[in-house]
Parts: sequence; C-alpha cells; structure tokens
Amino acid sequence: MTPQEILRNAVERGASDIHIAVGKPATLRIDGMLCSIDDSLMTPEETSSFVRAISPEKHLTALEKNGGSDFSYTLDDKYNFRVSIFKQRTFSGCVLRLIPNEKLELKNIGIGEEVTQMLFKPRGLILVTGPTGSGKSTTLAAMIDLINRERQCNIITVEDPIEYRHDHSKSIIIQREVGEDVPSFEEAIVKALRQDPDVILVGEMRNLETISAAIRAAETGHLVMSTLHTTGAARTVDRIVDVFPSNNRDEIRTQLAGNLLCVISQQLVKRKDGDGRVAAFEIMINNPAIASHIRENKTFRINSDLQTGAKHGMFTMDSYLAKLYVDGVISYQDMIDKCYDLESLKKLLNVYASDVKKK
Repeated sequence: MTPQEILRNAVERGASDIHIAVGKPATLRIDGMLCSIDDSLMTPEETSSFVRAISPEKHLTALEKNGGSDFSYTLDDKYNFRVSIFKQRTFSGCVLRLIPNEKLELKNIGIGEEVTQMLFKPRGLILVTGPTGSGKSTTLAAMIDLINRERQCNIITVEDPIEYRHDHSKSIIIQREVGEDVPSFEEAIVKALRQDPDVILVGEMRNLETISAAIRAAETGHLVMSTLHTTGAARTVDRIVDVFPSNNRDEIRTQLAGNLLCVISQQLVKRKDGDGRVAAFEIMINNPAIASHIRENKTFRINSDLQTGAKHGMFTMDSYLAKLYVDGVISYQDMIDKCYDLESLKKLLNVYASDVKKK
C-alpha cells in the first residue's frame, strides 16, 4: 500500500493514530487499541519511503541532523494529520495523529456550564491536562470555537504544529505555528502581547520560560489557555510551581492563586458497549478556598474541596469514573485502571450502592 492508501484506510476505519516502524505492519490505533492493517512487515526501505513521501524537505533535513521533527500533513486537501518523524536504530519511522475535521461542542464533550462561563472572562488562566492522547487538543479547539462564534475578540493561538484550523467568525483568529511562523512558544507569547490580543492559546506549556510567559500574559489582562501533561488538579498546580527555582515559588503560588480560573483534567476510557471511547474529567474551579490552598502551599487539601464542590461544578476524576460505571457506560476493570485513588473510588462505590438501596 502507498502512504496515501494507508492514511485513507486509517480515515475510513476511524483511527486516531498511525504507526510506521521497521519490522511491523502499518499499525492503527482504533478506540485505544493497536491493530495491524495487514500481515506485511515493513522493510527499512518502505518506512524510509513513507517518511519521504509525506515530509517537507526541511523536516527531512531535521530528521538527519537531529533525529526527528514534527509537522502537519494534509491528505487529499481534506484530512489533517499531526506528524512526528524519527530515527530508531538508524531506521526511519513515524507516528501520525489524525485531527478530526469537525470541532465538537463543549456540551457534547461533557464540559458543563460552569467551565463554559470561564470562556467569557476577560482575563485568567485555563488549563487542560492529561496524558498524551486524552483529547486535550479537542477540548481546547471546542473552547476556541465557542469564543470565536460568540465573542468579539482577537484570538492568537500558538501551536506545534497547528492541529485544528479555525476561520474568522465574530472574532479575529490568528494561528501561529512554532518552527514555521515563530521560533518558540515563549517568543510567540511575548510577541502576541504586542498584537492587541484578548485570548491567547498556548499549545503546550513545556518549560519554565513558556509557563512564566503564559502566567504573565494572564496576569496582565488576557484570557490564556494551555495544556500540561499532568493528571489531576493538585498535581497540575504542584507541577507548575516545581518548575521554578525554590526562591521564586512563593511568588508563583501567589500569581497562580490570583490568576488561575480552572483546571480540566481528562482521559479517554473505552465504552462498555465497544462503541468508541468516552471522556472522563476532573474539574477544579478556582475559588477563595482553593486560592488559599495554592497560596499557602497546601494543595493536598484541594481534593477535599473537589469532593464537596458539586454545586460549583467541581468533581474528582474518581467520582466521574464511578458515575460512568454505575450508569453502565464503562466496565468495572476500566474504571479501576483509570482511577487516581483506588481507596477513594471504593468508598464512592459504597455510597452509590447505599443510595440505590435507599431508593
């Protein structure tokens, strides 16, 4: 099969990712599971040919010089992929992530009204967190799409590479790609502040410089959205603070306490009926109590606030998973595998069982 035929096969079968590696057939990830397209093991010549067929020359040069590169690829002027090419044991390989053409609405993803209201704030920091492949980009795209449709803003996104593409609606939307339009996330944020932005999306907060620039942008009167590869609200706050030198951490805690709007931690879980996957969330919305925990370095208390914060739109990952299980959406084993705290989850299940008996 040609590279284009492999990618079309992936699109037709609803794959999220395509893996190309020497000694394995072309492999798709469908609903979280890996499956081979056929039985034909790919040779070094075939993987190299695949990489050359989809890669611009500058990225092939980067592959030889640096051992890898990331970029976007469009198939048939219709399907967009995020591509990562690399060297392994001197051979070429790559992974492609299919970016859905249709942007989902927040309510269809499972994001409630309390979080949606945050998108109408004039300033602050919204973080979407979770492991790779947990749908963070999809959630951010839905947020940007809603702002674009309902607010008159200047929206600037900084991505590596650009995934979802947005057209101007009520808002002006400028999308900049790291490595193509600007050298780094940090420089893009600094430049953006001179371009009259209302909303800034930072594709990923990867290092101290980018995190510091994003917090500064939120503090100076902009709505900033970004992602982190963390799990859980408390861990996200700790991760940000720990990036900074010890003598700066009290200042960063104060800045976070004053500027953080909410943390959305998410992961994807297989549906029990086999019909794809469902998103599971932990939601933390900053309020005076949580701000105090952040400021005083007592993030270990945040989880208790999430457990009792339902009226404010907050909940823990384990409570969300338990609800999905009780409602028959996910299996018991998948609930256990995805939970953050097994003992906490078991207590929640006992509460649900007790409520059922009372009814």
